[in-house]
Amino acid sequence: MSEPVEIRSGTVLAARREEVAFDTADGLTLVGELALPADRDPVATLVTLHPLPTHGGFMDSHVLRKAANRLPALADLAVLRFNTRGTASPRGTSEGEYDGGVAERYDVAAAVAFAAERGLPHPWLLGWSFGTELALKYGLAVDVEGAILLSPPLHRTSESELARWHGSGRPLVVLVPELDDYLRPPEARERFALVPEATLIPVAGAKHLWVGEPQVRRVLDEVVRVVNPPASPLPTAVPASLVTA
Repeated sequence: MSEPVEIRSGTVLAARREEVAFDTADGLTLVGELALPADRDPVATLVTLHPLPTHGGFMDSHVLRKAANRLPALADLAVLRFNTRGTASPRGTSEGEYDGGVAERYDVAAAVAFAAERGLPHPWLLGWSFGTELALKYGLAVDVEGAILLSPPLHRTSESELARWHGSGRPLVVLVPELDDYLRPPEARERFALVPEATLIPVAGAKHLWVGEPQVRRVLDEVVRVVNPPASPLPTAVPASLVTA
């Protein structure tokens, strides 16, 4: 039997990967990718919301790309990534123009509707930075289990929008880097006090962009602990037969 292969930054594990496109209620076509377990049905779904497109955020932002590269194989998850309106990546460019998180409400709704149309189970929103604003502002208007937030800046989310999550029955899990550029754990505790049932997880040594394999592994472990607990903690090495790149 061959030795296990360590999972590194660029490791891509076996999955069924499909380029997808779906339409918004205001008439735009958004492009993305759906990654599914290679030989079985998923047990839960991540609908990912990328960082700010005007600052380089897109569906391939590294944490979301690595989630798609690893979690179908390691945790039996479906991972839907897409470019919000006006955002480009190697997959293509979604129609429309960036609207500062306003018209993007249609993008969130369209992505969740696409997951439902495909029969994907137990959808969760996974937002990073700007994507957390979309999850908080519009996540209660769509049929999802809950939301996981990475590095929430809370720039665009009003207190009333945040407070609506209290008593909603939708879990809210918040990963806050110790050294974040915008919102650090002490302030995050104050801001998220409006949702006392939210789970706030300070991450020592982490920064807003979660650079470095140890931080990526921490993020993905926390995500899997929420959406498919039996698959946590994730392995750091896998059989060579699972590695495709």
